[in-house]
Amino acid sequence: MKSIHINDINGFSIGQKEDPEGHTGCTVILCENGAVAGVDVRGGAPGTRETDLLQSENLVQEVHGIFLAGGSAFGLDVGSGVMKFLEENDVGFDVRVTRVPIVPGAILFDLIEGRANIRPDKEMGYRASEIAWKIPGFKPGNYGAGAGAAVGKALGRKHSMKGGIGSYAYSVGELKVGAVVAVNCFGDVVDPNTGEVIAGLQNAGRFLNTEKQIIDRIDQSQTNRFRENTTIGAVLTNAKLHKSEANKLSSIAHDGLARTIRPSHTFIDGDTLFTLATGEVECDLNALSALANKVVEKAVINAVKSAASQNDLVSASDILKKR
Repeated sequence: MKSIHINDINGFSIGQKEDPEGHTGCTVILCENGAVAGVDVRGGAPGTRETDLLQSENLVQEVHGIFLAGGSAFGLDVGSGVMKFLEENDVGFDVRVTRVPIVPGAILFDLIEGRANIRPDKEMGYRASEIAWKIPGFKPGNYGAGAGAAVGKALGRKHSMKGGIGSYAYSVGELKVGAVVAVNCFGDVVDPNTGEVIAGLQNAGRFLNTEKQIIDRIDQSQTNRFRENTTIGAVLTNAKLHKSEANKLSSIAHDGLARTIRPSHTFIDGDTLFTLATGEVECDLNALSALANKVVEKAVINAVKSAASQNDLVSASDILKKR
């Protein structure tokens, strides 16, 4: 098993775009030759587009891209920009009179970080698609869908920390598996190997333990008033999968979130994971599932460790420097 860059998984190209004034952005993953796709939505407050067509019993078998975006429900407009770009480049489901690009996506809430009237939109989705097409690449931290992400929100924003977007990938022989995850969670981010909190609920740089805080306040409604959360991402692989297997892999990969985010999948998160598979390599599905969990775990950790402090949101790296 060897660590590789997420850009080394053939068949996918990633583009990211941000608005520095709005502290928001989007991440687009294109697969112009199509990819078998699945999704699993676990959080209680999701914002998604075109996820019903990924259900195993429905007609469409492949997608041509996905997007991850900030902006709350407004950010779903990013998908229209991705579709416009792909149609202009003759990519999509052939319906004779045109090609219809299939572009599911998911959003997170970051409207509080910058100007609330600046959100990822159709234009930003188009520009991110251009970048993915012409100069693909991925940068972790305060980029793309991670631009306005924050973590650890049980006691409000002043006790939160900067979240971000991260990636990780492995190769095992010809098999390649990677994940891209935008971390904007209600809970704390924890190193699954040590149990140490890396980023989350804090006061003056001292971690407060979200699970303990909300259990201690079980008779109060405080934790439900701060709903600006959600972790979204995608598993990318060159494995050969049926649509039903891609859906199941998305479900299993949520274990990677549960191992690193405590608590995860809450009523006030919209946690959503996609799977995209290009179908080049036969592999054992249990081994693939184990790898998917690992890359999701490591992508979450990469996201918060790569993030930079922003406004009054301190980053994990800056807290570490002070210790």
